[in-house]
Amino acid sequence: MVKSPTKPLTLEEFLKLPETKPSSEYINGQIIQKPMPQGKHSILQSELVSNINSIAKPQRVALAFPELRCTFGGRSIVPDVAVFAWERIPLDERGDVANVFKTYPDWTIEILSPEQSQTKVTGNILHCLKHGSRLGWLIDPGDHSVLVDPPKQQPELLQESQEILPVPDLFSDFQLTVGQLFGWLKL
Repeated sequence: MVKSPTKPLTLEEFLKLPETKPSSEYINGQIIQKPMPQGKHSILQSELVSNINSIAKPQRVALAFPELRCTFGGRSIVPDVAVFAWERIPLDERGDVANVFKTYPDWTIEILSPEQSQTKVTGNILHCLKHGSRLGWLIDPGDHSVLVDPPKQQPELLQESQEILPVPDLFSDFQLTVGQLFGWLKL
């Protein structure tokens, strides 16, 4: 859903607004509310965060965050999963994880909802890659496919269950196939 204020808001004005449920994003001067996550989206998001963190967190190489607002390059977006290299995680003055992330994720993962614009979501992934992200995934639960976007390379569409999904170079121990990813949809 696109909200058109009577007078266009700046990014700074947008960031002062109260958070919405589901989250709203600021893209090219527009406020766009993300759709409410549904079952397939939620289980994929939960499993990705859990599986990435089970490997990356103990080794202190990265941390995966669900629905984390990232503000950079004139946009404020909320990737479904934002993965940050350990040394790039913003900290507050006490050394705790900061509340505000004014930077791009190293790995951005989006899960397409049925009513969501694939072009808009792809635009957010490309924005992340343009500003420094190492990898982007667009997961489509409807057709069990993953569009993999490495920076400055041709995107790759993976649909075969045995295909191994590429991950950023941070994760030497993390391996996931298309079949394993979509296997999480089964109980």
